[in-house]
Amino acid sequence: MRGDAANLDDLDRLFDTVKREKGKIDILFASAGTGEAVPLGEITEQHFDAAFGLNARGTLFTVQKALPLFNDGGSIFMTGSIASVKGFPGFSVYAASKAALHSFARAWLNELKGRNIRVNVLSPGQIATPIQEQLFDEETKRYFESLVPRGKMGHPEEIATVALFLASDDSSFVNGVELYVDGGTSAI
Repeated sequence: MRGDAANLDDLDRLFDTVKREKGKIDILFASAGTGEAVPLGEITEQHFDAAFGLNARGTLFTVQKALPLFNDGGSIFMTGSIASVKGFPGFSVYAASKAALHSFARAWLNELKGRNIRVNVLSPGQIATPIQEQLFDEETKRYFESLVPRGKMGHPEEIATVALFLASDDSSFVNGVELYVDGGTSAI
């Protein structure tokens, strides 16, 4: 189903459809996100509102609107970003909007502990995706690759494997963490 996670009407339509077609939810992967490089001194209200509107507000209301359908013992995880801990120039608004997700996870796991619902954040690093081919020139790609200890960007499948772990009972004792899946970029 196509929709905008920053649009509450779209979220209502999504969860009405889920309720009608599936009834309940066991796993929620809230993975909406947008970011644009804008340095301090050039940040506009529109830039701030767009990043926080989707990344923080959209994620919060996605989770909140899913809760009435959520089975006890389920797993909620959100897509964060290593930008929230690395301080990349020009990405302060994006980084702050993604940093909010770890705060959400810590508070929500406490609020949901009676239902045994796990809440975590999966924070990818540099991942080679088709959108990067459109956005990055070769110099930018080389720069991002140079930040990864193994010297090359990750692949979407490497993020999917960790998402499957967080969705499964294999992660039953993982709760409230921000899991960096970045090839070690955030560690150095």
